[in-house]
Amino acid sequence: MNRKVLIVDDERSIVDILRYNLEKNDMTAVCAYDGADGLRLARECDPDVILLDVMLPEMDGFEVCRTLRAEGNNVPIIMITAREEETDKVFGLELGADDYITKPFSMRELLARVRAMLRRGEVYTPDVLSFGDLELDRGGSLLSSVSGSVTLTRLEYRMLEALMLNRGIYLSTEELLVKVWGYESEAEQGAVWVYVSYLRRRLAAVGSRVRIQVKRGVGYRLEAPDA
Repeated sequence: MNRKVLIVDDERSIVDILRYNLEKNDMTAVCAYDGADGLRLARECDPDVILLDVMLPEMDGFEVCRTLRAEGNNVPIIMITAREEETDKVFGLELGADDYITKPFSMRELLARVRAMLRRGEVYTPDVLSFGDLELDRGGSLLSSVSGSVTLTRLEYRMLEALMLNRGIYLSTEELLVKVWGYESEAEQGAVWVYVSYLRRRLAAVGSRVRIQVKRGVGYRLEAPDA
């Protein structure tokens, strides 16, 4: 299966070279030429790795990285820049970038870094999340437990995934709004409660003993009898 790499860079000559070499190595390249479009494609096309330039029009690479991480998107990000200052590299890594490469770079080195990110993703991103008697198939948004399975809607899936990935941790209403609806969404806090109610019905429908616990003024977390 071809892996998908999102290239976000405003220098079209560099994008063309990157796309050519990625496709030559059996990867699919998706391209954006400014930060806003890159952020949109990162949300929509589900890339396996993002090659993200720092200096971009509309929204710089740091802000794109910051926004994706705030939304709970853990796609591997390799920052690309012509600036060699250590402070820039440290800042990008602190925002959640996984790697950093400075222009000019060798294509061999960049491809090696992309492959390293893909291998890491294979190790640390399970296809099925488990908690208590629950299993969540991340490929098909299928929730399963002792009494059967149901397919979740997109927002139900994103909320349950966030809760399962942060097991034992209370997520505040504000955190869930960002993780489920996105950083720029105008969804209100009441939407979180509505979808918690939907998920509780889903849990009951599959016969799960897992419960969504609410702690007033703190947030929401999953609880299982044996967890």
